[in-house]
Amino acid sequence: MGLLPAFLPADLQHALAGVQRHVTHCDGAQTVWHAWGDADRPVVVLLHGGSGSWTHWVRNIAPLQGAGWRVLVPDLPGFGDSDLPTGCSDVDGLPVHLHAGLQQLKPAGPVALVGFSFGGMTAALWLAAFPQDAQQLVLVGAPGMGFAVPERIPLKGWRHLPTPEAQAQVHRHNLMALMLQTPEALDDLALSLHTANVQRDRMPRRRLSSTDIVAQTLPKLQARVSAIYGEHDALYRGRLPELQAAMQGWSTHWGQWHTVPGAGHWVQYEAADAFNTALLSQLMPL
Repeated sequence: MGLLPAFLPADLQHALAGVQRHVTHCDGAQTVWHAWGDADRPVVVLLHGGSGSWTHWVRNIAPLQGAGWRVLVPDLPGFGDSDLPTGCSDVDGLPVHLHAGLQQLKPAGPVALVGFSFGGMTAALWLAAFPQDAQQLVLVGAPGMGFAVPERIPLKGWRHLPTPEAQAQVHRHNLMALMLQTPEALDDLALSLHTANVQRDRMPRRRLSSTDIVAQTLPKLQARVSAIYGEHDALYRGRLPELQAAMQGWSTHWGQWHTVPGAGHWVQYEAADAFNTALLSQLMPL
């Protein structure tokens, strides 16, 4: 099997063709990383969301590499091709494995972390535990802020359904309920990525997303903190201005905030061009 999913369209197959696969080790568990770009370049690490894998970032990797970054994208422990470490049941068990992995990959220059959703929580906890590992943090649609929306996001179960067609119908529903804003964004690629990813989620009982764990962590961080959120992020409907003000107050070294118009939670996929422009503007030279 190749390093890239067969269902990627030709333009992404071409854009991501230079991928290298690395396996790092910590406490008997393997973490799989995907890497693009020259080893002597500054490093940006992209952390995917819950029930995801590195493929949450398929529309963002090539522009970052083109801008001169070495791009490292792990499958977080318990997701994708990475092992679920013994005793690891939530986000607080991940930083030690990512820290060990980054050290084994030997970044040559400055490092920036970009974390989407669950990966944003992971990145914040990582830099609280290992502040020397990165100098910049960009949170993308991150939960763990202690904010709640009035209506529960109506996600449906799918594992019990007997046919792929029935499961795909639920995947479409869940993508529109949580991840995407516009029906046009739910294309064949989004469905294929999501279907492949959720089948490999081995950490199903995550609970810390509904707490204020990131809000409690941000004041402790020495890294420069910025944020990108989709205008219609389902986790914060009607509350983004409130969240922006709170994050700026919590962060000791605040950078920039950017709201991407018209986009939902999976903003880097749904509005990739606008997101990539915003991210590159936030990843200022160190």
